[in-house]
Amino acid sequence: MSSVSVRPSTTTNDVGYGEQEQDANSALLELDKGLRSTKVGEQCEAIVRFPRLFEKFPFPILINSAFLKLADVFRDGTNFLRLCILKVTQQSNKQLDKILNVDEFVRRIFFVIHSNDPVARAITLRVLGSIAPIISERKNAHHSIHTGLDSHDRVELEAAIYASSCFAAESRTFAAGMCSKLADLIQGLATPAEMKLKLIPIFRHMHQDAQSATLARQVCQEMLPSYPAKEFLTTTLHTLSQLAAASLIDIPDQVNLLLHYLKDPRHIVKTLCLKDLQSLAVKAPHMWSAENLAELREFCQGTESVALTTYSLDILCVLSRTPALLTGEKGRVVSDICGGLCHHWDVSIAARAIQVQTKLACWNPSGEDKKNVDIQTQLALSTEAVIVQCLAIDVKGNRATQALKLALECVKSLSQACPSVVAGFVDTLTMTLTASQGENTLAICQCLASVAEYNPQLLSSHMDSLRQLYNTALGMDYDKDSIEGRVLVGLAVLVLLGDKQKDGCSSVSTNVNELVSLHPWPAYRIARQAARLGCHQTASDIFARLSTQIASEHFYYWLCALHQFCLAETCLIALPNDIPKLVPALSKGLEHYEKGIAQLKAASTPTHPLQFQCEFMRLRADMLHNCLILLTCTASIRTCPPPAIAPAVAMTTGQELLRCGRLAIEMQNCYSQIQQLSEKYIQLHQASFDADPDTLNKIHMLQQQCLLLAHVVDSLILSNPAYSSNKQPAILESFSTAQGPGQNWARGIMERAVSDILGHLQRVLMETGGQPISHLHMDCLYQACVTLLHLPFSSPRYFFQALQSTGIKLAMSPTARTAGEPILVTTDTHLTAKVEGVIQHGQKPGLFRKVCKVKLSVSSVCTAPAKVPGKLPEVDQVSNKHTWLVDPHHDYFSQQILLSFLVPGNHTVTVDTSVIDEEGYCWKTGPKLTLSVKSYDERAQQREREKQQQQQQQQAAQAARTLTSK
Repeated sequence: MSSVSVRPSTTTNDVGYGEQEQDANSALLELDKGLRSTKVGEQCEAIVRFPRLFEKFPFPILINSAFLKLADVFRDGTNFLRLCILKVTQQSNKQLDKILNVDEFVRRIFFVIHSNDPVARAITLRVLGSIAPIISERKNAHHSIHTGLDSHDRVELEAAIYASSCFAAESRTFAAGMCSKLADLIQGLATPAEMKLKLIPIFRHMHQDAQSATLARQVCQEMLPSYPAKEFLTTTLHTLSQLAAASLIDIPDQVNLLLHYLKDPRHIVKTLCLKDLQSLAVKAPHMWSAENLAELREFCQGTESVALTTYSLDILCVLSRTPALLTGEKGRVVSDICGGLCHHWDVSIAARAIQVQTKLACWNPSGEDKKNVDIQTQLALSTEAVIVQCLAIDVKGNRATQALKLALECVKSLSQACPSVVAGFVDTLTMTLTASQGENTLAICQCLASVAEYNPQLLSSHMDSLRQLYNTALGMDYDKDSIEGRVLVGLAVLVLLGDKQKDGCSSVSTNVNELVSLHPWPAYRIARQAARLGCHQTASDIFARLSTQIASEHFYYWLCALHQFCLAETCLIALPNDIPKLVPALSKGLEHYEKGIAQLKAASTPTHPLQFQCEFMRLRADMLHNCLILLTCTASIRTCPPPAIAPAVAMTTGQELLRCGRLAIEMQNCYSQIQQLSEKYIQLHQASFDADPDTLNKIHMLQQQCLLLAHVVDSLILSNPAYSSNKQPAILESFSTAQGPGQNWARGIMERAVSDILGHLQRVLMETGGQPISHLHMDCLYQACVTLLHLPFSSPRYFFQALQSTGIKLAMSPTARTAGEPILVTTDTHLTAKVEGVIQHGQKPGLFRKVCKVKLSVSSVCTAPAKVPGKLPEVDQVSNKHTWLVDPHHDYFSQQILLSFLVPGNHTVTVDTSVIDEEGYCWKTGPKLTLSVKSYDERAQQREREKQQQQQQQQAAQAARTLTSK
């Protein structure tokens, strides 16, 4: 089976310490050898290694064979080995549906249920429960569980309860048949109390039909007054909450029931009720009525417990996310609850109350009005007071830190909703930096950077204090991964943001040597942030000094490449407007980019190919190269006017644009290259499945710049009415500069530049009015190109850091016996192939987007058709293409395909993989897999063999006649 993978080493740890890389068959043979060992220790070691084998090779053939071997050991082994196999089945629940011979596997497992040993029967029941997803409707398993519930052995009874819970979650038939038996056991006097506590949670799965749900709810409600003990009451209420959340129809009744039990004097019962209310609020917030909120308000006003009040505010935080609760009577009730708690003496309560009030104040469907602005201003003052209070008190634990983070989140929300309060927030946060320490300082720095990103000028008046804090943190000694190092990076970002408005970052640049020598890892992080913020000179200095302290060759080339990229952008920061000085500066920047791309390729490794980084910087260099050619073309109309023969050439070819001479051809080439560059940005966007939204917005903005420049060239030159009979294209009023919500400093500059370019273009076209190309057209094109070059450029986050990692491991069968040998198939038959794949994830799967479907594009091309006398292959027979959409199950997918090869010769089969996210967008992530096939016409070969035999017979007959004549 041939396979290919994309970034497998970043998503799974394939090889452990002291182990060698193995294929699937070798690993399974080694584990099978351990299972056959006579030593119990080796058998146990082999059994516990099976889950890792399933994760590494999650293919049905291997998993089916492995589980059958485990079933044999389970049938013939000891209880200890059976217990180890039970752990394997519980850990490998995602791989159970890949067992092909389910009947044989269950038969071997079920053999032990008839044992006289109750422990063996108990382990078997637990194994049956763990594999319930694939045997949920097996009547013999249902009967065994019913029998186990009547057992007098405690171990077997607990195992039957566990299996009942597993089967009730999977089987509607089992749940309906078990409901009445569970009710009899719970209500029966012979059942011990501790067993009743274990039986009650099974009712949470009785939601498959209304009758079972009603009976289960009725039994649990009857138990509440009969068993008022703390354990019974909390278990029953929690089970009712889970049942209501699954069935949905009983959520209002359950909310009323939990609110009623808030009057219980026991603290643990109130805590459970509030947590269940929060889970029901997450499930169906729209089902809460004004009366429910009024009861919750009375509870908050009557309780003195800080923990209970905090839980109540957590419920309101969940409910405040629903627009239906933000207006009308419900909104007023929520506001009444939180209004008096915004100034509570406990910071955790005050922070949560402000969080709810902020959501209410920031959601205003009628737009901004004076009343809402006043409310937001009051909330801003309350938030500042809570921040100061969090830093002033000395609370053990992290309660004050959590409250501070909640308050800082409110600062970000209020800053976006009400820009008039931003200045006050910046003053307060900058002042509190001197009084904070540790994680609090880091949280404040991050909040300040987020707020100041929209308006960096607000930090100008606080630069002295920020520089002092930065220098103090720079002189401290700490470990690489300590919180102080992250604080140093946060303070450096604030200083870079403040200095950025003065066209320089001198505060960090003056201490580069000290920074790199004392704190190399924070120095790299600061340089990375400086490159993203556009402070390229500072980043260049840090990268250059860090490259001398690296032992790894790949890391050395990585830092040298970053140094070259920053030098290139430094050359482009202050581009002159006159072309004699602009072209050399642009050429120098291009030279640095070419050096950096070469070093970036040298830094790539098989495990880290740096595909996105190389492609992103290559497109940036191509954009600069196209701008350089375009600027040169704008000057050629003066230095190289059209020759006298140009009108005759235009008349001969029928292209009136050739009256401009060489300029026409150069502009057509520039337009074509810019369009191709825009398409490459689209391809890069489609290949960046794991990129964060800001990175995708950055790529989209760069692609829009290419489209804008192409539009200007087309409007001024190619579609000029003086040379074309076609109607001049309409002037676009605006270009889309971002795909996501929100505005930041760089995006605002981009929008203003686009507006200026389009406005200037419209004025020039109105002034010229269909006149031939003149200096006015060239000046407009020149200014558009220079304006785009002056836009700030920064590397996106995905260039340095991938927060999400997704890879696909692909395999295809059949394969050739030896490498490089094609698969033989006749032209009158079809090749049956199977494509299998596994989706591999990193530490944060689905952080930005998830894989919902996998698109398989299978194409075959005849690369070397065989020569058939008197017959030419048709075009549709030489190549064909098919596409399938496959739904992955537990990150595994497979597809059976049929391929026909009607033309004899050598064919190349290519399987291209793409993924489709939850929004239906197709991402061309790869990988690609190729297979060589050789088709032949068996009948033609038979005729050829017969013809050769006839020729041989004729030659032999003629030779015999010749001998006879002699």
